[in-house]
Amino acid sequence: MIIKKTAIILGASGLTGGHILKKLIDDDRYETIKLFSRSKLEGQPEKVEQYIGDLLDMEQFTSHFTADEVYCCIGTTKRKTPDKTLYKKIDCGIPVSAAKLAKANNIDTFLVMSSMGADKDSSTFYTKVKGEMEASVRQQKIKHTYLFRPTLIGGDRDDKRILENIELLLFKAIKPILIGFLRKYRITKAETIAKAMIFLANTQNDFEVIVTSEAIQKLGNTN
Repeated sequence: MIIKKTAIILGASGLTGGHILKKLIDDDRYETIKLFSRSKLEGQPEKVEQYIGDLLDMEQFTSHFTADEVYCCIGTTKRKTPDKTLYKKIDCGIPVSAAKLAKANNIDTFLVMSSMGADKDSSTFYTKVKGEMEASVRQQKIKHTYLFRPTLIGGDRDDKRILENIELLLFKAIKPILIGFLRKYRITKAETIAKAMIFLANTQNDFEVIVTSEAIQKLGNTN
């Protein structure tokens, strides 16, 4: 008898989270998908349960935050959140609070989006916040913890980010020379990240805690 699983997604309205949601809906291994967000996603099938509230106050979801695995794809941008204090509450605070809830509710698989260059000792605000998030998540000692560090993420977004679009075009232009040790700097497609996350969640092997951009490309393009 196959035991059906339950998954939690944080950030299902985003690019990578959206791909994860679509794939889990079509995946027969999953009976229930729980979304925690600020607003409802319309037109979802019956297997999708939605819990609406302020993600900066994750404790309100404690009783419903039960599952086999958590996919945390929360993130903001400088344009959307210019205030650094709020930025850190979103990019670091929400994933860490989710990890603490996962630990408290005995969820043993936690997959979270970070970024290439994440380093808690970095002099750059963005990579420092990601590094602090990683360190705090790891402190929860969840059995299967995976920190994904993609490069610039590619895909079709609902919101038009002009600067990011320019960066994507530049990355595509120099792709032919990004070979060898430079391969890790290639654009990482959101769908590739989603596939890699789902693969690791269902493999439970002794993979490294930190999933580099190269590993994401390999896992996501071969599974």
